[in-house]
Amino acid sequence: MTQLPNFMNCVLVIDKPAGLTSHDVVNRVRRILHERSVGHLGTLDPSATGVLPLVIGSLTRLAQFYTAAEKAYEGAIRFGFATDTYDADGEAVGIPQNVSPTLDEVRHLATGFRGFVEQLPPAFSAKKIQGVPAYKLARKQKEVVLKPVRVEIKEFEILSVDGDHASFQARVASGTYLRSVAHDMGQQMGCGAHLQSLRRTAVAEFDLADAHTLEDLATASERGMIEEFFVHPRKLLPHFPSVTANEDMAANIRGGRTVNLPEFSKAQRVKVFSGQRELIAIATRVAGTLFHPRIVLVGSEAARPVR
Repeated sequence: MTQLPNFMNCVLVIDKPAGLTSHDVVNRVRRILHERSVGHLGTLDPSATGVLPLVIGSLTRLAQFYTAAEKAYEGAIRFGFATDTYDADGEAVGIPQNVSPTLDEVRHLATGFRGFVEQLPPAFSAKKIQGVPAYKLARKQKEVVLKPVRVEIKEFEILSVDGDHASFQARVASGTYLRSVAHDMGQQMGCGAHLQSLRRTAVAEFDLADAHTLEDLATASERGMIEEFFVHPRKLLPHFPSVTANEDMAANIRGGRTVNLPEFSKAQRVKVFSGQRELIAIATRVAGTLFHPRIVLVGSEAARPVR
């Protein structure tokens, strides 16, 4: 496989289409970029669309900083019947009912799904039971026993109601299943409900303005214009301050050696750049103003973790 130049250590945001798994998208991008080292920052269900950030090359090592990333969505809930998957891809559970809830009714119901709530993940989910994803057991019609988990729903607004459909927007902490929210709302209303559609609009600092289709990415790659699709490295991890290293400092960082950064005495971690675009390391404060490169992304230490 062709070795890529250094600028392919990057972050790319795909607008995931419906019908593909997140892993399908990763595989397609691997083929387009001729790069094996590609990972994503948060699974999207196959029927869902929207923001799927990908980390590529040595920047796959940044994924650890996004495991608790906040996510934002817009979508629709259909009332009248539940499904076994809690979304529109599943089989109907129970007898469908003709319902037309009012906007006020659904908005009042939504108030109970804000803040910290106990939520039972769907049986058709990636939650593992003794090392096996729950959805694999559910597909084989085996018993799936999951425990409720505490999740945080930071924002959940019902925008409109049209017949048996309610449109919403939400902002949630990592690990929250909006399919479970839809299912639980249906149970409380007494008529059943499921998630009709879902579009992710943001993950951490990435949003739809950063996103590109797979088709556009393939075209740009053929034309040699792929670099224009990458998220500017200075936008990554905005809660970490940035330092631009001089030649000596960059050499020390690349070699995994501690450096003195007196202007960042109150920071716990910093992003270290060589020039404006080359992110070479994430450094952690070890004592006073001394920082040690926890992760070296470019240089002699980049191939292995720095202890």
